[in-house]
Amino acid sequence: MGNRSDKHRFSSGCEALVKMAGVKFGLVGVLLDVSFAFLTIGSLDFKTALAAEPSVVSYPDHSNLLVIRGTNGQERPVKTRDDWAERVVHIRANMQLVMGPLPDESRRSALDVEILAEEQLPKYVRKKIKYTPEPDDRVPAWLLIPKAIVPGTKTSAMLCLHQTTTIGKDEPAGLGGQKTLHYAHELAERGYVCLVPDYPSFGEYPYDFKTQGRHYASGSMKAIWNNIRAIDLLSTVSEVDPEKIGVIGHSLGGHNSLFTAMFDERLKAVVSSCGFTPFHDYYGGKVAGWTSDRYMPRIREVYENNADKIPFDFYEILGGLAPRGFFSNSPIGDSNFEINGVRKAFKKASDIYSLFEDPSDSRSANRLTLVTPDAPHDFPDEQRRAAYEWLDQMLRPVR
Repeated sequence: MGNRSDKHRFSSGCEALVKMAGVKFGLVGVLLDVSFAFLTIGSLDFKTALAAEPSVVSYPDHSNLLVIRGTNGQERPVKTRDDWAERVVHIRANMQLVMGPLPDESRRSALDVEILAEEQLPKYVRKKIKYTPEPDDRVPAWLLIPKAIVPGTKTSAMLCLHQTTTIGKDEPAGLGGQKTLHYAHELAERGYVCLVPDYPSFGEYPYDFKTQGRHYASGSMKAIWNNIRAIDLLSTVSEVDPEKIGVIGHSLGGHNSLFTAMFDERLKAVVSSCGFTPFHDYYGGKVAGWTSDRYMPRIREVYENNADKIPFDFYEILGGLAPRGFFSNSPIGDSNFEINGVRKAFKKASDIYSLFEDPSDSRSANRLTLVTPDAPHDFPDEQRRAAYEWLDQMLRPVR
């Protein structure tokens, strides 16, 4: 790679665009769910933070998506899109009980994007960058810009999230790791602008969740915020149509994609590979794997590793994506995320997607797509191609 000694930054005009666009971006929780009062909890303990978080409505059966509960426990059916929007507010509030609150606007610092190096590849330009998601933090990332984009035109973009791997962002970018997980490289060759950040504590992003991340209740929420800022960044790239941004990830990146999309509706299409199964189906309900500092320690500390007590589940997240597109690669041999649970979640989510069916939109029937290859915890060639073709349909990139 040709290093550039004169490190340079995106123009201040891009930063101004982010600030102006903040009033119209679909950042839920900050802008859409106006009933929420979010808190950046700093070093407060859980009980203090919980007292300051929004009042929530509990659901005894997270798989039953066709009901709305009041604060008094009374239930009524979900019959309309507006009914479902009310339930989604409850889902986000319950997710924040586990993950901690979504940061407020005070954490939205200038992105201060810095280009560290740039390399010309046959079909795209690969830029090594850093950006600021919040004060006193810098995220390393790859930014891939296709060469086929005609000057003055815009194309679709993808936020590409890596699995649990020491090389972090380098794997999706095609610089190492499993070839079947080089999806950022492959999507850039198909004409998508791709942003590929490191997850905190992976790749070139050392991060101590107990010190640097002490104002977060979970690594999951820290990653969500970093990804929201990554979407801000993509929206400033001149080649990107901000109405055509999606997200893709495998394993860690798969559920990270789902979590981020629940809090940012600017993501119009979501691809998750080996990313989830409902908590009761995850190793038979043994949810300790979700409780490290990188993920959601409150599952252990507050909910006692008891799947019955966790106040949200993936049934609700899948439904909460509607009417946006969701594609899941869920191999039947995945030992992490049990396939029968995935199928149950899709069946329940289909009830919600049916509320949004639009016969005039050719994409409507395919917005909720599940593929189940006879494979282990992997993203096989055939299923990646299917995912890319599905993304082409949902986001229609410029060729």
